[in-house]
Amino acid sequence: MVEADGSHVLKPVLLGLTMVVTGSVNTIAAKWADSMKVDNKHFNHPFVQAICMFIGELSCLFVYFIARYIQNHRDQTSSYDDQGSGSGIPTHMAEQHSLKFNPWIFAVPAFCDVLATSIMYIGLNLTQASSFQMLRGSVIIFTGFFSVAFLKSYLQGFRWLGMGFITIGLVIVGVSDIILDENSKHDINGIITGDLLIIIAQIIVAVQMVVEQKIVSEFNAPPLLVVGLEGLFGLTILTFLLFPMYYIKVPSIFSTNPYHRLEDVFYAFREIKSNPWIGCALLLTMVSVAFFNFAGISVTKELSATTRMVLDSVRILLIWLVSIPFFGEHFIPLQLLGFALLIFGMFVYNDIFFGPYLRQKILPLIRNNKLAGCCISFWGVDLVTADCNILIEDNND
Repeated sequence: MVEADGSHVLKPVLLGLTMVVTGSVNTIAAKWADSMKVDNKHFNHPFVQAICMFIGELSCLFVYFIARYIQNHRDQTSSYDDQGSGSGIPTHMAEQHSLKFNPWIFAVPAFCDVLATSIMYIGLNLTQASSFQMLRGSVIIFTGFFSVAFLKSYLQGFRWLGMGFITIGLVIVGVSDIILDENSKHDINGIITGDLLIIIAQIIVAVQMVVEQKIVSEFNAPPLLVVGLEGLFGLTILTFLLFPMYYIKVPSIFSTNPYHRLEDVFYAFREIKSNPWIGCALLLTMVSVAFFNFAGISVTKELSATTRMVLDSVRILLIWLVSIPFFGEHFIPLQLLGFALLIFGMFVYNDIFFGPYLRQKILPLIRNNKLAGCCISFWGVDLVTADCNILIEDNND
């Protein structure tokens, strides 16, 4: 009995730890590859790095089919056991029927993923790893706007408040990057460009998330299958795009290869051969992406999406702490304030701690106040619903 309880507690802890560590390694490995030099030039191949990420996502497809095979085998065995009792259609047959949809529908979010990932890796090469991870938090803002505009979703007042805090936090992070980090190894113009590219990428990611939400909810697609298919389509799309990229010339700020090609995969392989540690960093990217996606989906399933957001916040902090000693980033006190506001905004938006506390402890105390209706509505409670009536009745008792 004790062993069962121990394993029950250990599983979510291991999943959470795996998500935080592999998610952090993903960004750190990418920045590590960017920081390495060959012929006195930094490794600057964002599209090659994006391909590595899609290979990691593609591995989730193999995991899905292995898990599906095991589940089908179990269901088939149980159906044989129940044949005599006339139990009807085996569960694995029903499941296969429910998963019939056109896989090409994932080409659209995959294309968004290709575009966003490539832009993000370009931005990461131009700015700090910690700022990169913090600025990625802006995806909540754009996803909120697009959900309201295209999915006709309704956002309660506290979610808009959370988005406001996130915006202020991101502005502080960006300003501290540009103005206060005078000893940065990066060029100021490069930092501004990198930060803007990361934010632009989050707009594309938000579009991707809205499309994914519609697909997953409409077709009931398993998340692991979604990640795997996007990896497959993303890898295919980007592989074909490497050919025209080889002939496109860009300014030196975006390319350090001899002929300033948008992407030179042959030169990338030459650099990897000259410095095998670059290959190790890219391999870390593949492995960490695979485990991060698997752990993230498992955390959402076993615990909650809220827990996943909390762990994501821990990941931002871990990347920031690692980046200071390993990549020569300088500690900027103002950036700490930006980080705090960013995390606070995420907690408010995702209804973690603050919202539930106010609804349980504070709102019942002001029910007779003229502003009670406004406050209760703002924090996501409808006065007409039974939940609010229960909340008021409990306080009367």
